Amino acid sequence: MSRKILIVGGVAGGASSAARLRRLSEEDQIIMFERGPHVSFSNCCLPYHLSGVVEDSDNLVLMHPEKFMSQYKIEARVNNEVLSIDRENKQLSVKNTLTGEEYVESYDKLILSPGAKAIVPNIKGIDKVNVFSVRNVVDIAKLKKYVQAMDSKEVSVIGGGFIGVEVAENLKEAGYNVTLIEAMPQIMRPFDYDMVQILHKELHDKGINLIVNDKVASFEEDTVVLDSGKKIESKVVVMAIGVTPETDLVVNAGLEIGKTGAIKVNQNYRTADKDIYAVGDAIEVYHALTKKMVKLPLAGPAQKQARSVADHINGKNIRNTGFIGSSVIKCFDYNGASTGLTEVQAKEMGLNYEVVKIIPNDKVGLMPVSEPLHFKLIFELPTGKVLGAQAIGRGNVDKRVDVIATGIKFGITVEDLRDLELCYAPPFGTAKDVTNFAGYVGSNILNGSFKQVHASDVRDLIEQGAFIVDAREQKEYEQSHIKGAVNIPLSQFRQRLDEFPKDKEIYIHCRSGQRSYNMVLALSHLGFDKVNNISGGFMGLCFYEYFNDETTDREPIVTDYNFL
Repeated sequence: MSRKILIVGGVAGGASSAARLRRLSEEDQIIMFERGPHVSFSNCCLPYHLSGVVEDSDNLVLMHPEKFMSQYKIEARVNNEVLSIDRENKQLSVKNTLTGEEYVESYDKLILSPGAKAIVPNIKGIDKVNVFSVRNVVDIAKLKKYVQAMDSKEVSVIGGGFIGVEVAENLKEAGYNVTLIEAMPQIMRPFDYDMVQILHKELHDKGINLIVNDKVASFEEDTVVLDSGKKIESKVVVMAIGVTPETDLVVNAGLEIGKTGAIKVNQNYRTADKDIYAVGDAIEVYHALTKKMVKLPLAGPAQKQARSVADHINGKNIRNTGFIGSSVIKCFDYNGASTGLTEVQAKEMGLNYEVVKIIPNDKVGLMPVSEPLHFKLIFELPTGKVLGAQAIGRGNVDKRVDVIATGIKFGITVEDLRDLELCYAPPFGTAKDVTNFAGYVGSNILNGSFKQVHASDVRDLIEQGAFIVDAREQKEYEQSHIKGAVNIPLSQFRQRLDEFPKDKEIYIHCRSGQRSYNMVLALSHLGFDKVNNISGGFMGLCFYEYFNDETTDREPIVTDYNFL
């Protein structure tokens, strides 16, 4: 029996549900409403139009209404805004935004995919600056056209999330002077503070004026005024401080909003009305690790939800295992990927956990494209269950985090990571992959084989006068080192055991943590029981300290930086 299924919103969630519905039935009438002029556009590619990576804004549109009809027999009505839902009569009130005509459309089933809108707070003086936001193809085309025509190169981006960082990067690549302002102490909350310093450094080194821990207080004529009193000339201000779910339709229809402020749905993505479903950025979803409902405005989850809704409407069983929040970002020459819990989240949840931090090469070192890969793994004690991972480097970070994301879904432990059998050839990886390596280190920590501290601990250790050993060779030490550290290379330490105190804690580092780990184990076998490895080594410490040293008056704890 033919049904009439209406879909509000024609981007990731809406378009995907429409296509899946058609694959499951040739009989149903499917109508999709989009208040803007485009359906099925690449939301995530929008910032790349600013730099010309995506040359023409029309290329961002993946499918036009005519193609939806000819290929899928789906009616995509653009420039048609849904005004209200009449649940009792199962009707939508719709307005054609070009003609002003209003009409009513009935439905058997209704899918809501209205997305989320950019947050633009009413800050004092906001009318004195040219404010833009980035949500759709029209927005990004307007922004690019405006900056190309203006007589200045000064642009400010407010907000250090995905959109903010990507817009800042692409505007900088296009030749503009970009200030990126983040009210919190760091950008990119999917990463912990220690890891994100790598991205802070990259933005700073590429000429972005990155300001963190300082929020916008007001605006003056073409000027952003911060809480600290700083004033930044800006002919354009891009608001990227976040998004809020589009819930007006739902609220006005008397449907329930969840604790997060997003649309409340059940395990089948159905609202309290049995004939109305909702997907995408507007809904709250179950986080499989925090066990809480969260907002997760990502395209991947939206498309999975869309498929599930179409399946459920057609009587198919669906499996909702929740989401863990996997994401990746490009930041100039660096890539960053994250999945599962951050250390901050694990701490807030009161979990008993431990951390692995390593910097192996992403490919065999002899390969000319081999790069260090900063990798952080969070796992539970005493079970060893993997809770999350973060990777930042110039190479394939997504590959490693995808492995962990897959493993988390199946309850993987650090011992399991050791045994993963992954593809290997020198141009692609190492025989013992980064994820295997993390498993080995995590298993050693779990088994109590050694003790460790992290880069974030080192400044305090120096101030306390701790005994720090540099296990690198003398030439490496002479090039740059931690102030006050004693140079006892791994190649010499057995002949210099009398230089190690037995009555106090010893902290050992090398370039990335491997040589120092070997020294720590050897010393423990030789009767030294107060020995600690500094994870990430000197390279990790330099990345951790650099941005704050460069942008504040803080005295460095190293004689010079070495990022290789």
